[in-house]
Amino acid sequence: MEFLKSICKGAVIGIANIIPGVSGGTMAVSMGIYDRLIHCITHLFKEFKKSVGFLIPIVIGAGIALIASSFGLEYLFVNYPVPTNLLFVGLILGGLPAVAKKVKGNKLKAGHIVACLLFFAFVVVLAAIGEREGTQADLSFNFLHVLLLFMIGIIASATMVVPGVSGSMILLLLGYYHPIIENINAFIRALTAFDVDGILKGFGVLVPFGIGVVVGIFAIAKLIEIIFVKFPLYAFWAIIGLIVASPIAIVLMNLGSFAGVSVLAVVASVITLPLGFFIAMKLGE
Repeated sequence: MEFLKSICKGAVIGIANIIPGVSGGTMAVSMGIYDRLIHCITHLFKEFKKSVGFLIPIVIGAGIALIASSFGLEYLFVNYPVPTNLLFVGLILGGLPAVAKKVKGNKLKAGHIVACLLFFAFVVVLAAIGEREGTQADLSFNFLHVLLLFMIGIIASATMVVPGVSGSMILLLLGYYHPIIENINAFIRALTAFDVDGILKGFGVLVPFGIGVVVGIFAIAKLIEIIFVKFPLYAFWAIIGLIVASPIAIVLMNLGSFAGVSVLAVVASVITLPLGFFIAMKLGE
């Protein structure tokens, strides 16, 4: 049962990392596994058996989410954007009580408020400027593009791990989001069709990007662990700012979807918002 629950948490985090404007790191906080996730990544070799046992179902869930994205997840965001986005708003807000408990009973300092407001402003500003997408990247196979994909993987994974920051939104701004998503979808289709040329083409894009993702995750996770050890209260207040700002960021990233919303969408949203909150509360227990 616990293994299945962890797969569900991984799927939620994986979906969040795919959708621009939604933070996988924030979802990890909402699911109640962020600090343990960081610990298992940074102590993977020191506590190999324990870390792998925790990470495997998370990775499986994230993988399922990735495959699901190629079989209709984007359809929900295109055709039912408001209730789908508000489901994620509920998932994010559902993690706020758990984080609030981390700072409860501790004296509130001016530095805590500054950390909260700074990270709140950071997420909102990032979302406000993130409505414009960069020029689409060229993913043709050569040494320069392979090196760029490796660097983009590092940037994307680092932002995916940080709560409140959407790695997919960063990819969108850099012009790599749609090309990489298209390559993932094409690679999955090639695998199911046993298309060797398509599989090799997919490897040429996804292998250097994937290596960059792994390197970025380990590098940023170690930095985050140091911050949580040395400045835990400042870190938790910063996360509270990120969580509170995230729903605003989602709305800013999808302003067009919220304009002229139908009655049916409103009714559906009344269901999906508390549903997301309830799911986050249950998965975070």
